[in-house]
Amino acid sequence: MKIIGIDPGYAIVGYGAVDYNGMRFKTQDYGVIRTKSDMKFDNRLEEIYVDLGLILSEYRPEFMALEKIFFTTNQKTAIDVAQARGVIILAAKTRGIEIIEYTPLQVKSAVTGYGKATKKQVQEMTARILGLSAIPQPDDAADALAVAICCAHTNISRLTK
Repeated sequence: MKIIGIDPGYAIVGYGAVDYNGMRFKTQDYGVIRTKSDMKFDNRLEEIYVDLGLILSEYRPEFMALEKIFFTTNQKTAIDVAQARGVIILAAKTRGIEIIEYTPLQVKSAVTGYGKATKKQVQEMTARILGLSAIPQPDDAADALAVAICCAHTNISRLTK
């Protein structure tokens, strides 16, 4: 099963493409899409849409695992990230990719077995589960891979139908 995990943002979008088969993972690719802070916001959204579209066309995932956003203070940032999530979802839907969303608590629980795990603990377990020699960098890519692992671990019956 091909899964792409996404850590959404508008300055940096983390992605991690994995194959999941027979309880085993194979990392296809991971990285980030970066937009420049001096760009008009609508151009940043367009760049995310276009660049993510190229990644989706290359790896052809069947599922997109997307981290839900959680903000308590900065409403402007939350709205901007929500807009970026919208173009991310649109990029997937126009390619027939099923979207499954997870909270940070769900991701931590699925990857480490503990919902209050630290970011470093999640990153270390992500590297172990994927058989990587080091924690994936940058952090946004590691987070996206963790979301992909969460999708596989929490939807095994759904993914294998």
